[in-house]
Amino acid sequence: KLRADGEFMLEAVKQCGYAVVYASAELRADREIVLEAVKKNGTALVYASDELRADRVIVLEAVKHCGYVLVYASAELRAKREIVLEAVKQGNRAALRLNLHRPSSGMTV
Repeated sequence: KLRADGEFMLEAVKQCGYAVVYASAELRADREIVLEAVKKNGTALVYASDELRADRVIVLEAVKHCGYVLVYASAELRAKREIVLEAVKQGNRAALRLNLHRPSSGMTV
């Protein structure tokens, strides 16, 4: 039951962003919960709904903490210069290389 309790999960991810892994699918699609989760732990993006992986604010916040999660962002956001640069700032050249070598990334160098 707690997995589906929005108030409980919001408090849980404020303490530990990775707690989102225990949230119900519905709450993994809740923008407020996922944003709080990625603020604490960028890897929480892995568990976000597809819709939220396409949310610029959420993805940008996630890559600020963990550049590697760029690979979990939507294709459209993986092609955004601002987001890729933020991921690279985190010292994750692997994310940049992966992004540049994907034919569907849309990123031009």
